[in-house]
Amino acid sequence: MKAHEKKQAIFGVMPVLEALKAFPQRIEKILLAEGRSGKVLSEICELARIHHVPFQRVSRQILGKYVSESTNHQGIIALMASYDYHDEDELFAFVVSKNQPLCLILDGIEDPRNFGAILRTAECAGVDAVFIPERRAVGLTETVAKTSAGAIFDVKVARSTNINRLIDRFKRQNFWVVGADAEAKMLYTDWDWTQSTALVLGSEGKGLHELTKKKCDLLVKIPMFGKVRSLNVSVAAGVILYEIIRQRNSQKR
Repeated sequence: MKAHEKKQAIFGVMPVLEALKAFPQRIEKILLAEGRSGKVLSEICELARIHHVPFQRVSRQILGKYVSESTNHQGIIALMASYDYHDEDELFAFVVSKNQPLCLILDGIEDPRNFGAILRTAECAGVDAVFIPERRAVGLTETVAKTSAGAIFDVKVARSTNINRLIDRFKRQNFWVVGADAEAKMLYTDWDWTQSTALVLGSEGKGLHELTKKKCDLLVKIPMFGKVRSLNVSVAAGVILYEIIRQRNSQKR
């Protein structure tokens, strides 16, 4: 997501403090002007740490990109998600409780249109939950909502403080954690998707982080027959998710 994309913003020291107390789960990031300090700001920093809200010091010029020139932002802005996130632990417990569960773990998707398209496909495919990183990934913005064609209201999304630790948690619950990687040896059609599954998709261009690859139980690929080496991540999500549906429906028959 581009840094200047407009998002819902709360500005001012006391409004940001009250937002942190009332609904920290909706705050995606807090931006504080360089050089600003004080007792209340220290309290804000501490609450942000407790609630795992990313906190960043930036120039006043950057702050000005999120509000109008006449706004007295007092050197602090909280960027809000357009829609509520689910609690990571509660959503994890929900997925584990399902029969033949299926969830998506997105390893740093940055393009809001790709994320929105993935959510739309996930809803259509009956995915139980989607987990995204707290940092360095697009959140539930208006652009994501628009691209998802309303799926944002029906797909359960949680931000994870640590994707690799989340993968370990799923593995302890006897989930197969399967990563999609263009260099994998196994074709996505050769894996048995009827088992409890967490499908991991990487970011645009970069794919999965190396540590995330190592954490996965196995990697699968979609075969490429043209000159382009990989599919758009939202397209890849659709291809694999509907293979999962095909296999699970065949099992039921």
